[in-house]
Amino acid sequence: MQTLSVALLVLAARVASGAVTKRVTCATGQTTANAACCVLFPILDDIQENLFDGGECGEEVHESLRLTFHDAIGFSPTKGFVVISSGGGADGSIITFDEIETAFPANNGIDDIIDAQTPFIARHNITPGDFIQFAGAVGVSNCPGAPRLQFMLGRPVATAPSPIGLVPEPFDPITEVLARFAEVNFSPAEVVALLASHTIAAADHVDPTIPGTPFDSTPGVFDTQLFIEVQLRGVLFPGDGSNPGQVESPLEGLIRLNTDASLARDSRTACIWQSFANNQAKMQAEFRAAMAKMAVIGQNTAKMIDCSDTIPVPKPVVGKPHLPAGKTMNDIEQACASAAFPTLTADPGKSLLRKLDGNL
Repeated sequence: MQTLSVALLVLAARVASGAVTKRVTCATGQTTANAACCVLFPILDDIQENLFDGGECGEEVHESLRLTFHDAIGFSPTKGFVVISSGGGADGSIITFDEIETAFPANNGIDDIIDAQTPFIARHNITPGDFIQFAGAVGVSNCPGAPRLQFMLGRPVATAPSPIGLVPEPFDPITEVLARFAEVNFSPAEVVALLASHTIAAADHVDPTIPGTPFDSTPGVFDTQLFIEVQLRGVLFPGDGSNPGQVESPLEGLIRLNTDASLARDSRTACIWQSFANNQAKMQAEFRAAMAKMAVIGQNTAKMIDCSDTIPVPKPVVGKPHLPAGKTMNDIEQACASAAFPTLTADPGKSLLRKLDGNL
């Protein structure tokens, strides 16, 4: 009896200190720390089944993740944007004012995912800004190796579109890219961390002759291969030749953006880029932190609810950091002045690229 009493006292102390959080069981049977988050579970089930093809890490995930960025970065205190009650930035204006923002050159092709997401917003009790960030976080959770992203609920409906010219383009000089991010309080290291998103991404419009071409050889896995393969010497163009924003790729079947290649070799960012090459945990942690910051640009988080526990837990990473088949350490273009690139061995056999659904 005395032992039970002591245990109850310890439990009471933990509850009082916040070490134990009371869970709420929603009508759907799922649990969360805040009853206000229960509205998200029907949306979660709907988008997993009907947007992400049963929970795959595929094209819709890539496009949904791209949309989180293109919506959020549309905020500037110096380029004509007037801060309004809706907050700006990650406010869903790219959907609310889609006819305006999809016409921006940097948003080329983004109308496809907007068209795909709009019916979900119409049939659920959620604002466009919340849906964009929720769908992005859920989609990323389908990719093995990804971190479990934070999700904050409570973005008001946007009341004005973003100004044109705020989304960086792949042909922009790195100094301009870093300056654009600095306007919304992102450091060069955080910019590189955000680009971990390219490990599950592909390009549809950089070279329109080869739509869906990935940026690394494992686009169905959230791994560090992007940070290895972008550091390899470029030797070819995978499609019809050089296009604006494109530089030579190290492999058939891969496309390389000028901004990725430049960030991997610029003295301001090369060492942080290299630090992710064989450090999955570091990449996960820093991508999660950068995404949490990006997803609330322009928002008042004091008025929002943390619903991160509604985001599924991703599966562990598949595979280990490696050089693609046929490549050696001599193909690495060393750029970090203070540390050598980590020594890696090549994948044996013929190089095979995974499709966006993660299957060979």
